[in-house]
Amino acid sequence: MFRGSMVALVTPMSADDSVDYDSLQRLVDFHVENGTSAIVSMGTTGESATLDMPEHCEVMRRTVEMAKGRIPVIAGTGANSTTEAIDLTQCARDGGADACLLVTPYYNKPTQQGLYLHYRKIAETVDIPQILYNVPGRTVCDMLPETVARLAVVPNIVGIKDATGDLNRLQAMQSQIADEVFEFFSGDDETGTEFMLCGGHGVISVTSNVAPKAMAEMCVAALAGEREKAEAANAPLTGLHSQLFLEANPIPVKWALAEMGRVFDCR
Repeated sequence: MFRGSMVALVTPMSADDSVDYDSLQRLVDFHVENGTSAIVSMGTTGESATLDMPEHCEVMRRTVEMAKGRIPVIAGTGANSTTEAIDLTQCARDGGADACLLVTPYYNKPTQQGLYLHYRKIAETVDIPQILYNVPGRTVCDMLPETVARLAVVPNIVGIKDATGDLNRLQAMQSQIADEVFEFFSGDDETGTEFMLCGGHGVISVTSNVAPKAMAEMCVAALAGEREKAEAANAPLTGLHSQLFLEANPIPVKWALAEMGRVFDCR
């Protein structure tokens, strides 16, 4: 369903701490114009954990509206409450999102069986393609390849964003998942190029917020298996990949976008 450079889009804010929808429209247009393959609205970089539910649903809905079918929109709808995740996923479906991205339940520290039951319940309740999201560095919850393989056969679950940065994870999941439709996305910009060269389908990227065209070109080469071209395209981005995580995401990337004049400078 999805391939290439997918931006983990920031949620721009105004001086009064409300969502800046004018800037959001400009950001959506910026990505359409520069070759981004899909927009992830209200993921970690979009500050999903800090917007309230009405804001969360409205940002997802408005992003779909602003995209106008020019680019797919994947809505971040994960939560540490299964009921809340279902409600957010239903909001995304009602708002016209193309798919949902669901982070592992943070803080709760569920077992692997608990993760399986959580995701299966959401998939059985809301009819929309769903992408698992494993980022143990943020959630203190690690979804193991064996659990991903169990979930890969559940209808509606179509892929995973793996943000561990461990390429052995990709190989472990590939060896256990026979479904050719199931998609693997990197959630780690520093290893994203190699992830795709090893058979991954794309990267859900923070760097794409500030360098969408360069990221799109790198992804095209990597997905074509053109190692030298992909590595050459990635080389100028390596500093950005690390510098955008000098502080907790999304602080650095929002600073960079403010410096570029693309979002309001809230400092």
